[in-house]
Amino acid sequence: MPETAAVNPEKELALSPTSSRSVTETVNGSHKFVIQGYSLAKGMGVGKHIASDTFTVGGFQWAIYFYPDGKNPEDNSAYVSVFIALASEGTDVRALFELTLLDQSGKGKHKVHSHFDRSLESGPYTLKYRGSMWGYKRFFRRAALETSDYLKDDCLKINCTVGVVVSVMDSPRLHSIQVPDSDIGMHFGALLDNQEGSDVIVHVSGEKFHAHKLVLAARSPVFRAQFFDDSDGQKSDIVIADMEPRVFEAMLHFIYRDTFIEDDVLTTSSSPESFASDTLAAKLLAASDKYGLERLRLLCEAHLCKDISVDSVASILSLADCYHATELKAACLKFSAENLGAVMRSSGFRHLKENCPSLQSELLKIIAGAGDESSDGGKDRSVWAQLSDGGDSSGRRVRPRL
Repeated sequence: MPETAAVNPEKELALSPTSSRSVTETVNGSHKFVIQGYSLAKGMGVGKHIASDTFTVGGFQWAIYFYPDGKNPEDNSAYVSVFIALASEGTDVRALFELTLLDQSGKGKHKVHSHFDRSLESGPYTLKYRGSMWGYKRFFRRAALETSDYLKDDCLKINCTVGVVVSVMDSPRLHSIQVPDSDIGMHFGALLDNQEGSDVIVHVSGEKFHAHKLVLAARSPVFRAQFFDDSDGQKSDIVIADMEPRVFEAMLHFIYRDTFIEDDVLTTSSSPESFASDTLAAKLLAASDKYGLERLRLLCEAHLCKDISVDSVASILSLADCYHATELKAACLKFSAENLGAVMRSSGFRHLKENCPSLQSELLKIIAGAGDESSDGGKDRSVWAQLSDGGDSSGRRVRPRL
């Protein structure tokens, strides 16, 4: 019979053991909540709050609730209350919290309530369901707050930090290779800067730009049709007559690098009423619409959206409608409906009402939808009357134009 090789038990024991590790840690995120017009918020009633925008930490949404007259009826509005609320669905979400009322005198004497960096007897706070809150009914005595350095120019600033507790499995790996971010935009940008291999010169209001037909055609369906479907494809010079050189230069920057130019270059006008149409961002929006640059269009929309205000919303809305910026248009309509009284008194709205009746109709539809859900029906009907049957913003009847 053949002999069976004996197994060496010492050799078996010499095999490398495997290992794993469970790590419990917090995923942290912060949100700054600015409360402008504190004195006007007072008197809204005990238990009624002003909510921040929602923000995401650890896969859950959160919001800050500020109660100018307090949350607890027993305190008779002697305190302001501040809470952090779970704003999305979740069960047994464990988290650490920190609320900071900022000292606006520059002395750095902030009022801080924090779970971080201290021992908790029962561990992190647990929120059971959407709407669960952690905070303080007696966050600050109101009389003291109103004479403190925390209130400046009728404004309060609150910082909130949430640390969601998560457990992850950490399995060590033998090798880790870091892959750098894509640098294709840098290389194409160098191609534009060096003008190497350029085969077309674009003339824009007396200035010349050297470019590459293949790059322009790959990025823009309009350039692709011009170079490969039309007779212009054989030309080494083309003319663009309806664009400023700086706008074309910014468009080229995007075409080659796939990035926006610096933010401080995008806003050039100081007049609120002419702001939208005079900025480079607005003119780039028009260029993106003309040349089919969808990503550039969205970048312009996002930039202009940050500048929506009572004075500028009408002109931005007109631009968005003109250049098919659907997301920017929706944001403008929503802002106008939510701040209708102030928007209606702006000169930009008067221009919009006279020159863009279709936009006025869309705004009416949004107001009508909001009115169906509103308990203040009389006010909504009054606004509807001012806009839809010829009344102006002061309530006077105006003879409709024929």
